[in-house]
Amino acid sequence: MNEHETKPERRRFLRLALYSAAGVCVGSLTALAQFAGKSPPGSPEELKSYYWGFVVDTTRCIGCGSCVRACKIENNVPDSYFRTWVERYEIDEHEHVHLDSPKGALESFKADLAPDSKIAKAFFVPKLCNHCKNSACTQVCPVGASYHSPDGVVLIDKKHCVGCGYCIQACPYGCRYISHPPGIADKCTLCYHRIHKELPTACVQACPREARIHGDLNDPDSRIRKILRERRYNLLKPDLGTNPECFYIGLDLEVR
Repeated sequence: MNEHETKPERRRFLRLALYSAAGVCVGSLTALAQFAGKSPPGSPEELKSYYWGFVVDTTRCIGCGSCVRACKIENNVPDSYFRTWVERYEIDEHEHVHLDSPKGALESFKADLAPDSKIAKAFFVPKLCNHCKNSACTQVCPVGASYHSPDGVVLIDKKHCVGCGYCIQACPYGCRYISHPPGIADKCTLCYHRIHKELPTACVQACPREARIHGDLNDPDSRIRKILRERRYNLLKPDLGTNPECFYIGLDLEVR
């Protein structure tokens, strides 16, 4: 996702870092606990024993933006681009949907979206790459730079990406962008550099409400598997047949 915005000054960046630290302190202990005692895989064959998935609990998200700030800092995401973002939905008494995501919720949400309307319900929806089993992005890439890792994560080989933008047009979730510089495709990687060091993703670790859960779908005893067994969930745009590996709890019909 990208959005036109001015380049933040050093003082603003430091403020965002301090905001993120608050969320990290609250969410870290729970997020780290679910990975305790697990050894990271060391070979391609061992990678196949894992299959990573992601859960977003929209009933717990408060739209604080800690996840967005943590992702920006952890992955050095350029200004005006986002690997993850949060959308705010407000549905008024006439069932009109009001939707916004100012700067991806980088600075949270400052004002009411529809102050002149009587709001019947409101909620926040975090979004990120869905790491689909049948991903459109990998199918259209002319050089094979977009690919599936052995453990189910959709990644981009930056050495081979030519920046053609086909994957961006093909992705139905709007989660890819061309990063300038160096002019190649980029997106959420599920913090691949972290998860194989027994660490949670940056957004999971920063969330103060545990609205984001990441784990191994192949492990029947993992927290994510337990949640999917016990809770009702939905997928974004399931009719497209992409088979996303990002599962949403409490997803309203108004979300697109």
